[in-house]
Amino acid sequence: MDYVSALLPPAVMAVFFIGLIRVIVKTQGGANKSKEDAAVDAALARAESARQASAAPDA
Repeated sequence: MDYVSALLPPAVMAVFFIGLIRVIVKTQGGANKSKEDAAVDAALARAESARQASAAPDA
């Protein structure tokens, strides 16, 4: 019965991992996709403007 106790943790982790991947795939897109895309675009724009502002020399 040692083999059962040795295989149980990896099997449980595999089941949870598969469940996590399914949730991630199912939540992609849908009604909130445009709102999520806009939030990511805004964050990238802020990061880019901050990077350009810190790279610009003061006159």
